Amino acid sequence: MKILISDKLAKEGIDLLKAMPDVEVAVKTGISEDELAGIIGEYDGLIIRSGTKVTAKVLANPGRFKAVARAGVGIDNVDVKEATRKGIVVMNTPGGNTLSAAEHTLALMLAMSRHIVPACNSLKAGAWDRKKYEGNQLNNKVLGVIGLGRIGMAVAKMAAKGFNMKVIGYDPLAVPPEAQQIGVEITDNLEKIFRESDYITVHVPKNEQTLNMISSEQLKMMKPTVRLINCARGGIINEDAVYQALSEKRIAGAALDVFPKEPPENTRFKEFDSCLVTPHLGASTEEAQIEVAVEAAQILVDAIRGASIRNAVNAPSTAGVVPPLVAKYAELARRIGVLLSAIAPGSVRQVQVEYRGSIAEMSLQAVTLNFAIGLLQKHFDMPLNMVNTPVLAKERGISIDETKNTTPKNVASSFSAKVVTDKFTRTVTGSIFGEKLLRIIEIDGFDVEMTPQGTVLIIFNDDKPGVIGSVGMLLGTHKINICTMGVGQKLDLLKAILAVSLDKAPDEDTINDLSKLDFVNELYVCKLD
Repeated sequence: MKILISDKLAKEGIDLLKAMPDVEVAVKTGISEDELAGIIGEYDGLIIRSGTKVTAKVLANPGRFKAVARAGVGIDNVDVKEATRKGIVVMNTPGGNTLSAAEHTLALMLAMSRHIVPACNSLKAGAWDRKKYEGNQLNNKVLGVIGLGRIGMAVAKMAAKGFNMKVIGYDPLAVPPEAQQIGVEITDNLEKIFRESDYITVHVPKNEQTLNMISSEQLKMMKPTVRLINCARGGIINEDAVYQALSEKRIAGAALDVFPKEPPENTRFKEFDSCLVTPHLGASTEEAQIEVAVEAAQILVDAIRGASIRNAVNAPSTAGVVPPLVAKYAELARRIGVLLSAIAPGSVRQVQVEYRGSIAEMSLQAVTLNFAIGLLQKHFDMPLNMVNTPVLAKERGISIDETKNTTPKNVASSFSAKVVTDKFTRTVTGSIFGEKLLRIIEIDGFDVEMTPQGTVLIIFNDDKPGVIGSVGMLLGTHKINICTMGVGQKLDLLKAILAVSLDKAPDEDTINDLSKLDFVNELYVCKLD
């Protein structure tokens, strides 16, 4: 087999490939998109880092090309949809940088606490100012860890065991069982972390829920002695708000390894000795680069040889692999998972799915997995699929209890999912009509028929006259068209639900105006496609 390496890769990864008698290796770094498109069909596999862009143009004529492996986590530089369409496996190496990123987080905490950089620069300039650079210990300080995935857990363990820190942990998805075993105090209240922590570090993916997670409002809750660290993704901590807080000396320090745009255009943080900035070095250690290089080489060769496929980010479609009706239910389940991720916020405690009627007689692993993908995707940077979802869910302590009942309820076949979080218990039921039409038929006990596609608006409201008219008129004022609408009532409770699909996503002003309507109890917007 022929393997192309188009970005700088640790020698150990290249040597591993060269030692395989059935592998021919070519290293061509710095090649253009046109050059790569012209030669990619001659190779069975490609190993990249962040420099190479595997675009639709590159994949236009794939020839013998079968798989691409990213030595690292992010696959933003790969057109995964086009690769999937062409039957090309895309893989990454998500575990290789865990310890390096965690150690970099601790290194920044120590450097801030002991004023390492300004003290070093001062001494090099000829000064000897010990008093000015008196620092603080980490011992017995409170560390707030936001995001308890692999890296967040590694940071928590190092801080608790190595530096005797009191660790408070928050995770928007679920808490790994190991967290409490190592002494992490779990909270479902972010304000507790903001108000009590001496150090706060973020380790969550960047998405609509986490963008600007820490901004001016949150900074005002914090101690004046707090220090912030971001080794996750640029924009989770709002840079403008941090700059203002440092200017006004409302926080003791900040350390940023990532930025919304890299490299950053603005160098304003050079004004502050209390702010450390590094050029996205979280995974930049010799050991991490060796580990991801070796892993990328091995998983690529295994995939091409037809052995086990690991860390794939684009599992094949269920279409053509399972019966058509099961494939339809798999898509319905994924969309129900996405909907529940929006209307059931909080840390997941319990997940149950139930199949009723004739569908319960079939093999349904693909359906349950697709539901899990929809439910969990927003909590991860990497695309979830049928390969990696079970592993990642298990790491976070999430299991899905599955039941089957061949006795139908209301319709011939149905899929129901119940999610219990620390804040809500939500249930959504759906069915397939005519073996092709996806429908949601019940939400939290409200009988409601809704087409789960596009942008949907879910409003839990008081049951009173004028609700539909008020919502419709307000959306019209904001130039948003209603595609479909479903209404459900609980007459004994004087409560109702309004489920609306829209032709475009409402902006923040529209959502605020809707929330102000006096009959609205809860409001959620969700993109199901």
